[in-house]
Amino acid sequence: MASHRDRFDRYTEFAMAAFSNQFDERPHVVIIGGGITGLSTAFYLERAARAVGQPIRCTIVERDNRLGGKIRTERVADADGAGDFVIEGGPDSFVAQKPWAAELARDLGIGEKIHGSEPAAPATYVLCNGTPQPLPDGTMLIVPTRFWPFAASPLISPLGKLRMALDLIIPARQSEADESLADFIRRRLGHEALDRLAEPLMSGIHSAECERQSLLATFPRFRDIERRHGSIIRGMIAARRNAPQHTGKPSAPFMTLRGGVGALVEALTQQIEATILLGRSVAAIEHTADAGRYQVRLDDGTNMFSNALIVTTPAYISADLLEHVIPSLAAALRELRYVSTATVTICVREADITRAIGGYGVIIPRGEGRKINACTISSRKFAGRAPTGYALVRAFVGGSRTPEALDLSDEQLITLVRDELRDILGISATPRFTRVYRWERGNPQYDVGHIERIAAIEQLLPNGIYLAGAAYHGVGIPDCIHQGRKIAEAIVSQISAAVDQDVL
Repeated sequence: MASHRDRFDRYTEFAMAAFSNQFDERPHVVIIGGGITGLSTAFYLERAARAVGQPIRCTIVERDNRLGGKIRTERVADADGAGDFVIEGGPDSFVAQKPWAAELARDLGIGEKIHGSEPAAPATYVLCNGTPQPLPDGTMLIVPTRFWPFAASPLISPLGKLRMALDLIIPARQSEADESLADFIRRRLGHEALDRLAEPLMSGIHSAECERQSLLATFPRFRDIERRHGSIIRGMIAARRNAPQHTGKPSAPFMTLRGGVGALVEALTQQIEATILLGRSVAAIEHTADAGRYQVRLDDGTNMFSNALIVTTPAYISADLLEHVIPSLAAALRELRYVSTATVTICVREADITRAIGGYGVIIPRGEGRKINACTISSRKFAGRAPTGYALVRAFVGGSRTPEALDLSDEQLITLVRDELRDILGISATPRFTRVYRWERGNPQYDVGHIERIAAIEQLLPNGIYLAGAAYHGVGIPDCIHQGRKIAEAIVSQISAAVDQDVL
């Protein structure tokens, strides 16, 4: 708990800043939320403003006492001096196909820290009747593109493989309407492919329920492939054949930074010029007499005026903040569904993993009846995560599959995970240390109709208010950065035009 002196110093600092800002005529942008979306928005807002010579000031309000949101990297020094452990409480990487996170790292001057996941063939295993089985060579997402490795795999029964082959002759769906991921996979590849591959692999990316997950909002590529090739198997084979041929080391599907993805948050915090208010909450947002301007009142009674307001908090929190601005917008935001998840990391010796798997990830179909959704050997996935001879193993719990897990205490969660990892990876040793990270209502769900739902929400936005974050146009780090960058550039363009016309 902060001392009276700390609270006094913090209040005095902000009061002095607020007093000076009364006489600051630069346009003011307020960002609510200090996660990766809010921080990257501030960075690109300031960069775009400098590019056009437009003076601007920015304030970030974050109710927590730390920045980064779900990006939470912890570095633990080894007591024996063997090196450091790098533990990710939230996302540990970003997909290489979406360039915006890597672009941000380069824009921040830390591009040399980017590195890919370690090569492994196969990287992913699927738990099948209690035993991890390798995902067959040539499988792209869940689609086989090479005959013999898939034919020899025990993951799918002979009848299930025959049903998947019917994708080659089933006509493409002509409707433009959205459908669930489950309906699409069943229609193209059958029930077994859904249960054993699609549900644990593709739904796991979003902590989602296959039966409710929007195909068009999460895997639109499948619909496009079906339309262009008449078969997703043919389409994936064509994609593999047309992919650039690499003569050297193959490109990695996942990227991270040395020292963890928290390096992005650290670099942003050091480089942005915005005023950052930690441990502060927004109590109310109101229209001002000036069109397009808003008054933001904080929980300590302090008022700020903004020319543009960017709300990056979870949708249900944004709904509460915007209730008095436009109630219909708040009601629409509350329709966006969230689930809670947790990650549990244990540190053991590499030799303690007695079940031999060559990769670094095990996905778990719902039908296996396990109490964890998946596990990753983080120290194999990325170099530099643990000293030589040690392993970091991370398990994922909760979500729509096992929501009751979040009711357990940390000690009970650790016991649950250790029991599961004993069966799956053969780990019976006492962990050197453990970490539990909880994300209550931390995962937005892209249910069927998500694209139309978000379009309707954005139609309700009043002039000068913007929404960004994982609930809207992609849950990954690159998606959130991309949203913030587009909004930042649009705001600077609008402010510059208003200044030129002398209407600001």
